[in-house]
Amino acid sequence: MPSPLNYGVLGMPPAMNNESDPIHLLSARYTPPAHAFSGRVIAVTGAGSGIGRAVSRSLAAHGATLVLLGPEIATLTSLHDEIISAQGATPILQAMDFRGATVSDYDAIGAALHAQFGRLDGLLHNAGILGYHGPILNYPPEAWHEVMQVNLHAAFALTRACLPLLETASDASVLFTTCEWARTPRAFSAAYGVAYAAIEMFMRILADEMEFRPNLRFNAFNPGWVATPITESLFPGLPASHWPRPEEIVGAYLYLLGPESHRLSGKIFGLEPPSMRTSDQAPLTA
Repeated sequence: MPSPLNYGVLGMPPAMNNESDPIHLLSARYTPPAHAFSGRVIAVTGAGSGIGRAVSRSLAAHGATLVLLGPEIATLTSLHDEIISAQGATPILQAMDFRGATVSDYDAIGAALHAQFGRLDGLLHNAGILGYHGPILNYPPEAWHEVMQVNLHAAFALTRACLPLLETASDASVLFTTCEWARTPRAFSAAYGVAYAAIEMFMRILADEMEFRPNLRFNAFNPGWVATPITESLFPGLPASHWPRPEEIVGAYLYLLGPESHRLSGKIFGLEPPSMRTSDQAPLTA
């Protein structure tokens, strides 16, 4: 397999081309080894739809036991049934609306996972909402708070609650979904951009604090625009078929959550541009 890393910055906007903090490019076509996730317990937020649902299905297909978190039990239940029908391990369902969740709610999740598994091998923070789309002058404070609750505070509280479980695992990965607006300012989406800018810094601080633990890593991944409800609401004039489907980009998530990325931490990743996608196997461009 070609070298998994390309530390160059190719095909990215100038605002993201920072020599001290480059974006590393991943191939969406990466396929993990068979049973790469067998025996691994991985929690996924925002699992009921979009990218979270696609990644969850793929993780289960490669042997992972999943803890599925989302605001609606109906969508989690249907995902549970899909996984079981595909002969995957029975997932754990946790319906929780992050907009109103408290610290004790997250601590309870950590305690329940400790009682059932004693460890956590992966945590994907994928839950996110767009919130109000308009100028800061008119931004409703309650809408700002809601975006911060779901996109930022939930990631802090759940990571904090699960850190003892992650430290126990022999090879654990914490992965944050981010977006280009974390680095490139975009008018009329203030809370969304601010939340993900904070997520990227939170990830780096975690990686710095935990650098003495080689079994634990933290990274962020920007999947770009994908056919999800947020993308469709921002670009209502374009059909969903204009964007890549979530299933088309899950390979990058599997690489960062899986064992082959075990030495990577504190980094931000993006997808290689379509013109560079030549291999079905290379995790990243050579």
